[in-house]
Amino acid sequence: MLLSEAESSVLLSHATALMPLIDNHLNKLNLTASDLNAVSVSSGPGSYTGLRIGVSTAKGICHALNIPLISVGSLHAAAWGLKELSGAAGSDLLIPLIDARRMEAFAAIYDSTLKEVRAPHPWIFDVESMDEFGDVRLFLGGSGAAKLKEMFADRDNVLFIDNELHRASFSCKIAFDKFCNSVFESTAYFEPDYGKDFVPGKPVVKGLK
Repeated sequence: MLLSEAESSVLLSHATALMPLIDNHLNKLNLTASDLNAVSVSSGPGSYTGLRIGVSTAKGICHALNIPLISVGSLHAAAWGLKELSGAAGSDLLIPLIDARRMEAFAAIYDSTLKEVRAPHPWIFDVESMDEFGDVRLFLGGSGAAKLKEMFADRDNVLFIDNELHRASFSCKIAFDKFCNSVFESTAYFEPDYGKDFVPGKPVVKGLK
């Protein structure tokens, strides 16, 4: 059960906003840091600054309280949001995207049960990128989706979800499952996936390969 959630759209506010947000929510719920059993944080890919500050803060809290650290992939969490907002079922596929540059994005593919079909990867999109899926309904969303709308405007099976997908609430189920199964990260050595290894270039094979 989600008790509280906050969002901030202020650019470059991570360093100044994060700890006050945490304190405010604990106070609102009449809780203290000692009531925490674990801390979950995004493992990326995503904003370098946001990930660095978020992970550093989470690791610091976990180390100080001697509680587990849990990581949740940004695209996996976004896929949960796509599933919830789209009503995907059956053979439908979910494609969450995080913006990179030009027609590039970090993306992954999940089936309607949220099983990973294609692992997170930097992809370059062109007009033939969705041909391999035939007439299967494809739900796209996330910060990298808007720029693809015109490219796939004539594809009736390519559907866009405009709602914000990068929300902490979409990661809750994943984090709770990891907590129940003791899938934890090292508070000393865990590092997020910044996605910095992506070097834009012409794809050898068209599409998502």
